[in-house]
Amino acid sequence: MSTDDAATDDVAPEDVTGAEAPDEADATSEESVGDDDAPLLSVEDLQVHYKPGNLIERYLSDRTIRAVDGVDFELEENDMIVLVGESGCGKTTLGKAAVGLEQPTDGTVEYKGQDIWDSKNNPRNADIEWGEIRRAMQVIHQDPANALNSSRRVRSILADPLKKYRTELGAEERKETIYRYLEYVDMMPPEDYADRYPHQLSGGEKQRITLGRALLMNPDVILADEAISALDVSLRVGMMDLILDLQEMFKTSYIFISHDLANARYLAKQSGGRIAVMYLGRIVEIGPPDEIIHNPSHPYTEVLRWSTPTIDPDIAKEQMSEEPPVRRIDVPDPEDPPSGCNFHPRCQYAREACTAEDPELFDAGGSESACFRALPNHEYWDSPELTDEDESEPVQAGFSDD
Repeated sequence: MSTDDAATDDVAPEDVTGAEAPDEADATSEESVGDDDAPLLSVEDLQVHYKPGNLIERYLSDRTIRAVDGVDFELEENDMIVLVGESGCGKTTLGKAAVGLEQPTDGTVEYKGQDIWDSKNNPRNADIEWGEIRRAMQVIHQDPANALNSSRRVRSILADPLKKYRTELGAEERKETIYRYLEYVDMMPPEDYADRYPHQLSGGEKQRITLGRALLMNPDVILADEAISALDVSLRVGMMDLILDLQEMFKTSYIFISHDLANARYLAKQSGGRIAVMYLGRIVEIGPPDEIIHNPSHPYTEVLRWSTPTIDPDIAKEQMSEEPPVRRIDVPDPEDPPSGCNFHPRCQYAREACTAEDPELFDAGGSESACFRALPNHEYWDSPELTDEDESEPVQAGFSDD
């Protein structure tokens, strides 16, 4: 593994700040209603399809890209799900749709039992207002520099959510709250950092500011889209520890997007969450991190595990000498996905049954897997194996997660 992947050692995170846990004064003045028995966030059969190209091309073309194609998951309070997969698999689109930043083509997203798009489009019949849902779902982007106004000081940037949602606070109380949240994200002395402009901060400090700003909204869910990938290798574990500490402090749930399986394992294991492996717009395996890492039940998860680097030179040398556990390297065209199981053209275990039927998520023991090999009595086992000769393109050497 690379240096940042030392996270797989599962060392206990240190206390990042000496700050006390937030009291009720840090909560927003509005209390959302909803179904107390419902999950915090429920995603069901979510689909996001779009036509590529400019306006005219989209109008004239029949082409459709299935960025997200039938995804289900639930998120509870103080929960974490880490989405992993190759670039272009739909992780970011799924995350944006789940927190109300992109309207799905089909399917539902419910916050505390309230369909979020019904709340926006039919506000008179909504139990939870759209504005409250948007406040409750915040985002930390990959590049903090683009998320912060370069012409404003940190105190001004952090004052915005307080002015909008904590209107009862006076100027002095607002300043004290800003200082307190800067301490939460380990920006000390807070008086110094509050007066700085974004260009006077390092990349890690900018990301801490965006985290603090999101927490000022007192959110229930934070979408962290590759929130540590832009940081220096030496800073990534520290940022993950900070996120984990503040998750416990604020009882916030996270949808964390990562291309790094080692970092995904660290975050999911320390938080008691799950890893969801995505491929061509679908979740193909979801479960506890140790099960995903040590006993993957989907062939694509095996590929991701094989491609995850290691800091052990002996293991790395052995790994590099092995052939990748795939029959084919190139990802199929998302505009023209394969029939049956989307992964079958690349799968080393593929059989003819895989070309005819699209597997849903099945109970695979420790995880859920969209693979017929999880079903001991499925016709897959009596179906002829696919060979390289069954496919029109030759197998390629090597593998890349880019």
